[in-house]
Amino acid sequence: MSRAIKILLAEDEPSLGMIVKESLETRDFEVLHCTDGAEALHAFRTDKPELLVLDVMMPKLDGFALAQEIRRYDKEIPIIFLTAKSQAKDVVEGFEHGGNDYLKKPFSMEELIVRIKALLGRVKQKQSKEVIPIGRFNFNYIKQVLVIDEEHIQLTHREAELLYHLTENRNEILDRSTILKKLWGDDDFFNARSMDVFITKLRKKLKKDEQIEIINVRGFGYKLIC
Repeated sequence: MSRAIKILLAEDEPSLGMIVKESLETRDFEVLHCTDGAEALHAFRTDKPELLVLDVMMPKLDGFALAQEIRRYDKEIPIIFLTAKSQAKDVVEGFEHGGNDYLKKPFSMEELIVRIKALLGRVKQKQSKEVIPIGRFNFNYIKQVLVIDEEHIQLTHREAELLYHLTENRNEILDRSTILKKLWGDDDFFNARSMDVFITKLRKKLKKDEQIEIINVRGFGYKLIC
């Protein structure tokens, strides 16, 4: 019998928290449910979960601040934010604070399950491809850092995820809609704007190697040339 994967759920709305907890447990996950950010931080430190599902608006410590604190200790654990906020700037802020995915309320449990499994699958992929050469850079996928001439350039989680998929399709077009659905969950306007922001950030971080380009193929997507 396989070991149950431990998930930390931080949700201050009692009814929603119970529904999510019970639904995940019926899928054979072990769920630790906390009702505020401070309690969730303590549970993270003592119970060592393998994935976090964090509500953004919580008492004592909100989801963004909680994720930022957790990233000081663990840069790899997958984090999914739950929130009613849906503006592009809110989505970007979530990823900048260390989130791997962002689910807007109201959501279906099936969608949450799919995203949890997708993130857990990416963790396994990362473990098999730790360092990826990109031109003069070495891209450490696990540590989410670019190294060039002994200089270390730290990436956010979303930057690392996006760069990984660009490298997997280097010198070929990375379809815009496909990658939006895979990393953002939807190819709507706000998510597309968010991805454009992260592409711009990656271009700036890769500019030390003039042989590397991320070009926009209008109407199709992006291409990493190196």
